[in-house]
Amino acid sequence: MAAQQTERDWVFDTRELVRRPGTMREVSRVVTTTEPLGTDVIAIPPGAPVQVELRLESVVEGILATGEARATAVGECVRCLDEIVESLEVPFQELYAYPDRAAHHQQVAGRPGSEKDASADEDEQRTLDGDLMDLEEVVRDAVVTSLPFQPVCRDDCPGLCSECGARLADDPEHEHDVIDPRWSALAAMASPADDDEKRT
Repeated sequence: MAAQQTERDWVFDTRELVRRPGTMREVSRVVTTTEPLGTDVIAIPPGAPVQVELRLESVVEGILATGEARATAVGECVRCLDEIVESLEVPFQELYAYPDRAAHHQQVAGRPGSEKDASADEDEQRTLDGDLMDLEEVVRDAVVTSLPFQPVCRDDCPGLCSECGARLADDPEHEHDVIDPRWSALAAMASPADDDEKRT
């Protein structure tokens, strides 16, 4: 991502705030997703709008981004496979460090005996690219952690019949006559005799 790029999609320009601690800017933007944001069972689908309300604050270390993403996630109930539509309001906050400040912290953390800490910091630290901040990964992480791991259409969803796949919510009395496997051999022996009786 080149610093000459203008604001687009998830990329926000912080030029007015850089190196000016105490200044703040509020931004509201609708971003259209190009790929799913979420998990395999429930996600914000591609092409869906995401309303981003963002407050950018200049601090000594960089730019602090605090905001909320609003969107609609679509998925399916893990019990009955019905469609689920869920409104999301996901808060997020992330510090985007100035590259020189991030490098300084890595250098300090990289002293002998701190290699493990340095690599962990490097993975977690987000930095500005020139004056630009890319929020896509931050919003994606916030959305994924806010979504239910096993979404259900309702808490007491009975699911599907394990024998025939019928939707149990439509027929609460639904059941099958299940023969105990220990008696199944006897049931098979009885069937031919029944057929013989019918013939006579």
